[in-house]
This record gives sequence, structure tokens and C-alpha cells, in this order.
Amino acid sequence: MTVRIYVRASTKDQDATRALADLVAFSTGYDDNHIEYVEHFSGTKLDRPALTKLLNDANQEDILLVESVDRLSRLSQDDFAILKQRIKDKGLRLVVADLPTTHTVSSGMTGEILTVINHMLIDLLATMAKLDNDKRRERIKQGLANSGYKPTGKKANIAKHNRIRELDSQNNMTKEEIAKAVGVGVATVYRVLKQGVIAKVF
Repeated sequence: MTVRIYVRASTKDQDATRALADLVAFSTGYDDNHIEYVEHFSGTKLDRPALTKLLNDANQEDILLVESVDRLSRLSQDDFAILKQRIKDKGLRLVVADLPTTHTVSSGMTGEILTVINHMLIDLLATMAKLDNDKRRERIKQGLANSGYKPTGKKANIAKHNRIRELDSQNNMTKEEIAKAVGVGVATVYRVLKQGVIAKVF
């Protein structure tokens, strides 16, 4: 059996290894053999490099140890269901450091009841983590809106747009040939020509 410790932070500005020492110490209660998987990646993404490697490396009856459910998942319900199935398929036992009911395994009826309770608690905590993330993003969006900030998006390349119109006016090239000559997609050619007038380059 190997204890596979997974720690995650959303950005490189955050310290993903913050809880690592505590988790390593915690893991010795199960086995001295542990492997650390550390990454800076959004918990809203199902496919994460370190987590994928952990799942690929894992063997039957290994332990997946995380600090809290939100370090493992801020996924939608559908994606979290997929992740749980992957964990189950690998035969991993999920232990959450701040969820004591996951720390021990009981046999018989007590063990079955505890397993059901753990599944319910983990699902609930994962849902709360997703809602918390959604609320935080919404507050940021509202804050930007209240400050008067408006995203400008990608600015048009006026020179390329004018070149598209110029080539099209010569009536000797297809839209695909124009796109290739200017270095843009065909959809861009159609969109620019639909806009009409030639813009000035300042």
C-alpha cells in the first residue's frame, strides 16, 4: 500500500505545498511509504496533470490523501461523478485530513453505514466548494462592473482587415485564397467583408 498525497493550489501565487508537511506527518499513521503529487491548477478542471499521474500510478488499496475536499474538487456534479468513478476504478481509498470519518475503516454494518455517510459528506463538501467558487467569481465580476471596467476583448487588426477588403475588391481571388494570403481564417474574411468600409490605419 502507498499513500498518495495530493496537494493543489489554483495559481502559482498561492503555495500549493502549504499543507504538505502536515499531510506527510499525517500519512505515517497509515504507511511510511508515500508519494507526493503537487500542482498549481484550477480545481474546476477535471483533467489535471498531477492528479492524472496519481490516478495512473495508483494501485489497488492505495490511499489518496488530501487536506480537504475543495483541494481535490471544485468540479460540477457531473465531472465530480466522473472523478469519483476513476478513484473507485483504481481501488483507491480517499482519506480527507479535515474529515475525521474518512480516517478509519470499520467492518460489518458499522463500516457500511460509515461508507454511506462519507460518500454523502464528500458529495456535500464538493458541492459547497463548487458553489463557493462560483460565488467568488460572481463577486469579482460584479466588482469589476461596479468599478466601470469593461473588457475590451481582442482588438481588430486594421491592416489585415484593409488588406482583405483590398484583395476582395480585385475580384480575382476566392475567399479561401484571401484568407491564406492575409494569414487569417476564412470566417474572418467573411466577417470583415460583411462589415464593409475600409478603416483608417492610425
